[in-house]
Amino acid sequence: MSIGNSSADAEADDRPSIGRALQQARISAGLTVDEVSSTTRVRIPILHAIEQDDFSRCGGDVYARGHIRTLAVTVGLDPAVLLARYDAERGGRPAPTPAAPVFDAERIRPEPRRPNWTAAMVAAIVAVVGFVGFTLFNGGAKSTNGSVAADSPSAKPSASPSRKLPSGKPADPKAEPSGKAIAGAPANKVTVKLAADHGQTWMSAKDHNGRLLEEGVLKQGDSKTFTDNTRIDLVLGNAGAVRLFVNGKEVKNVGDKGQVQRLSYTKGDPVAG
Repeated sequence: MSIGNSSADAEADDRPSIGRALQQARISAGLTVDEVSSTTRVRIPILHAIEQDDFSRCGGDVYARGHIRTLAVTVGLDPAVLLARYDAERGGRPAPTPAAPVFDAERIRPEPRRPNWTAAMVAAIVAVVGFVGFTLFNGGAKSTNGSVAADSPSAKPSASPSRKLPSGKPADPKAEPSGKAIAGAPANKVTVKLAADHGQTWMSAKDHNGRLLEEGVLKQGDSKTFTDNTRIDLVLGNAGAVRLFVNGKEVKNVGDKGQVQRLSYTKGDPVAG
């Protein structure tokens, strides 16, 4: 029995610390401390302290747990595992405090809004008045048209709505909707669309001048589109989670789960530059 416990303790001792695990995951994701700080809004000195397993600068266990959760999600780790280790090392999870909602904002749900009966009544009255006016107007118009047709033998019926042009097309043709969101991307520009269909990822997009267009965590189900006259440069922290469209065409095999990809696209792609 003691041998089994010793083996488990040895395996636990071999695991990297919380701060070391966060640091290794950040480096593996190709992220700098500045990039993580910009994404998470955790100040750089606190980030450095956490990676050295110094949680004293966090302002208490509640804030420390919130920072750990946020950083773990950003670098691709499971926050539940790190939080369980943090609690175990400190004798259990701390009692809830008013500060907890700062980091558990995703659990907060807005109170259901009460129906605005005044606005609904006004809308109903307007609809009724409009319907009555429309009915009276149409009735008068039909009576007038009927008398003209009876008194004037030369009166001709109006053209049928289903009449077709000689070419066989409908009289009022409309453009068919495009099958893809950026299928009509302009040929004189480069257009890149990211869709996080298979998970969330950290991403960064820059134009040809190196100007940052956007960076941060793209959550599952979200999408972003970027356009530039010359080139778009991308960094993907979890390439396997993303569907990528360049100039209206899908790019296959962007990368694997957890793989960091740095990509550039120009007009005429979708072949990576």
